[in-house]
Amino acid sequence: MASVVETSRYDMISVIELNNPPVNALGQTARAELRGALRAALADPKVGAVMVTARGRMFSAGADIGEFQTTPNDPGLRNLLLEIEGASKPVIAAINGMALGGALELALACSLRICSQNAQLGLPEVNIGIIPGAGGTQRLPRIVGVDAALEMITTGKVVSAQAAHDMGLVDAVLPSGDQFMTYALELARKAFLRGEFANCQEIDLAETPQEPGWYERWQAQVAKAARGRSAPLRALESVRNATAMPLAAGLEREAAIFAECNASAEGRSLQHMFFAERRAGQSPGLPAGAPLRPLGHIGIVGAGTMGGGIAMNFLNAGIPVTIVDVNEAGLQRGLAAIRKNYEISAARGRLTPQQVEHRLSLLAGSTSYAELGQADLIIEAVFENLAVKKSVFAELDRIAKPGAILATNTSTLDVNAIAAVTRRPADVIGLHFFSPANVMRLVEIVRGEHNAADAIATALAMCKRIGKVGVVVGVCYGFVGNRMLEPYGREAHRLLLEGALPEQVDKVLTDFGMSMGPLAVYDLAGNDIGALMRKENAAAIAHDPSYCRIGDILAARGDLGQKAGKGFYVYAGRERSSNPNLPELIEREAQALGIQRRQIPEQEILERCLFTLVDEGVRILEEGIAQRPGDIDVVWCSGYGFPTYRGGPMHWADDVGTREILRSLEGYRQSLGDYGRMWFNPSAALTRLAADNTSIRSLFPND
Repeated sequence: MASVVETSRYDMISVIELNNPPVNALGQTARAELRGALRAALADPKVGAVMVTARGRMFSAGADIGEFQTTPNDPGLRNLLLEIEGASKPVIAAINGMALGGALELALACSLRICSQNAQLGLPEVNIGIIPGAGGTQRLPRIVGVDAALEMITTGKVVSAQAAHDMGLVDAVLPSGDQFMTYALELARKAFLRGEFANCQEIDLAETPQEPGWYERWQAQVAKAARGRSAPLRALESVRNATAMPLAAGLEREAAIFAECNASAEGRSLQHMFFAERRAGQSPGLPAGAPLRPLGHIGIVGAGTMGGGIAMNFLNAGIPVTIVDVNEAGLQRGLAAIRKNYEISAARGRLTPQQVEHRLSLLAGSTSYAELGQADLIIEAVFENLAVKKSVFAELDRIAKPGAILATNTSTLDVNAIAAVTRRPADVIGLHFFSPANVMRLVEIVRGEHNAADAIATALAMCKRIGKVGVVVGVCYGFVGNRMLEPYGREAHRLLLEGALPEQVDKVLTDFGMSMGPLAVYDLAGNDIGALMRKENAAAIAHDPSYCRIGDILAARGDLGQKAGKGFYVYAGRERSSNPNLPELIEREAQALGIQRRQIPEQEILERCLFTLVDEGVRILEEGIAQRPGDIDVVWCSGYGFPTYRGGPMHWADDVGTREILRSLEGYRQSLGDYGRMWFNPSAALTRLAADNTSIRSLFPND
């Protein structure tokens, strides 16, 4: 096995270099070799100081997360850093790129920290449900102060090299590139000769008391931002320990809090999501090294909100885009909306005026399909109607160059039926972006019956290039996300008729952790959109006259939600309040349908909305529409606001237990009468799993 640490010596400085591509992770092998190299350098009388750096463009992405749910082999990172901090000779961290998590903790244990201009530094552990466990919560506040440390640690925020220097995290910022090591060695040599070294063992935060009320102020701030997650609050607790305990005692307590977080449901869930996102980019069935098609120019059909949002993703990545709309006025509105979005970003300081103009210079508009003739990828983003989309693809088939990928942004419709109107079904895929498309991370990549492997591989690579999470799914009504949304939304609507109000339904789901309640989501998307989707799926729901009855009535009355100022709620700008006319409407419709209204328990709301969603996910897995339970979790966490700290619906369901979910569904089948018998029919797969009391992930043990 090749060594992952290399050593060399320049004058009196021994250089220890991580060489563990692609991210120089500090796994057990790297830690053991790093310790061996350190001990050898300390024992060499010709060595006056030690420098730790790395090959490549990244210093290190930190610890190997795959080790977190196992017992790590000696040396653990915490003990290695204690050895570095207690070394008999100065140890310098030369950070030539990104240093995250355990890598920054390593640098904090060193006597001097220098970094390149392109370096980024952070302690993002709270994003995977834990706290820094190798000294980050104890050393960082000693070096940069409590407030600056808490800003980084409780948010997982990554800071630039200049920001790190300004706060005192690094001692110098040096030019990036080939000259970095030359400058770093010279700076380290001068610092060594002047004796400019210190470490955290010499800093006692208890000697500099914090202002009164600082902890309570931070506790309120962190709790509000955490939105149900516990790791940021545990990180705050550990930093408070740094202000009251000696370093050694604080490190011991930090290790204990880390272990508690790591063993928690939140820690397991967020680490599951970390790996699930990465697996989502590796679609089973694609041949290794599948060739990628070029993506030098993008065409988009439709200049509406969705088309414009999709275009911005590619413009942001520096890829030229041509938007075509058959209506000149609509085209100009769409182009103006893109410009306005960029100008808003510039006004908020997120972009410079020069960046805005550069991105807009990559954008062209036309009312002629012929302008898309040289595009490598054409994305259709028009009205959600199968006949309309077929017409568009027949025209795209005529004008697109050979090898171009033709993609539909449909959220529910049959991609195979759309592909069938072309002479190139291997090149027709679904790319279901989520609204607002320039913000939402998820793209469902819909694999058709005849798709070429390189078309799917190119779509996955495209998502990474534009900063999206791509998940490959199969063809069915609604694919993965919207198909599971159907029972979730159905039950939310039905609960209104049975006795609940929108505020109650939405509060139960947001208290659970959903970013928005289901009825508020319908108002956000537009109740006309929901009604249109139900019309397209009318054959499957015609047997239930109560099906989303209130939503359909609101749409018919023009109460479309936020864009109309009224829907399930009433809106004044961004402020939302109860719709005073809704209770009367609900009661009238319930009476007309013969539904006896009653008090609805919160637990019933949660179970009926989420357990039906989970059961639909099991059906999707059984049918092969989704390839892994983790793919469903990524879809729902990235596109539908499911709380990541619960690990997505399928991971959460395994925590609840398949037997409990089946028991609940069968109970509602009995208690809800005809409606229960109509809709509460648990899948055969869930029934089998519950009978054996086994998990959903057992369907796909390699998930």
